[in-house]
Amino acid sequence: MKTFPLPQNCAASAEDVAQKLAALSHPARLAILRRLGGGRSCCCKEVVEHLDLAQSTVSQHLKILVEAGLVRYAPERQRSRYQIDPAALAAVSASVSALVESCCADEGADI
Repeated sequence: MKTFPLPQNCAASAEDVAQKLAALSHPARLAILRRLGGGRSCCCKEVVEHLDLAQSTVSQHLKILVEAGLVRYAPERQRSRYQIDPAALAAVSASVSALVESCCADEGADI
């Protein structure tokens, strides 16, 4: 069976990309990222106000996004502020694009 490693120009490891894609694989986390878009910095409560989810659920999803490195977390007194890490999201996009190009480049080749 032929394996498809990430291209050499892709700085992220396969494990790192997989972790980030796993974090992006839930509709609620995508909604949270959209809410944090545009350079906004929000606390969990502000995100909850725009989603039909409990604060504990949003908090758990934010934790996953932070652990994946897609969202930055900054404690601020009694609250915590969350903000998208645009470089991390751009790196995921570049990794996926490189993977698609790599996989499609040999489309006519024998597997």
